[in-house]
Amino acid sequence: MEDRIELLQGTLDLLILRTLQLGPVHGHGIAKAIQRSSEDVLLVEEGSLYPALHRLIKRGWVTYEDGASENNRRAKFYRLTPTGRKQVLVETTKWEKLTRAIARVLRPA
Repeated sequence: MEDRIELLQGTLDLLILRTLQLGPVHGHGIAKAIQRSSEDVLLVEEGSLYPALHRLIKRGWVTYEDGASENNRRAKFYRLTPTGRKQVLVETTKWEKLTRAIARVLRPA
């Protein structure tokens, strides 16, 4: 637990968008995919996940359809819109620029 890192604002949006590139997923599946991909370093709580999903829906980057989960429970399956697919590249570019800038500050020449 002590190895977990809190996400910077906006980072969760990018992680959700990136996760949804693989196809439609319900909310719990998104959280688990991020946790698995980060080797259990990133834990996405429901209190952060669902507001982020609503924000992405409002921006038109994500939409959803009702369906049934693996254990036959009602669930919303989130997927990228065409605009969201383009936005993944935009957000990834912004993230890479930010990380390069932080690295320059942490390791000055």
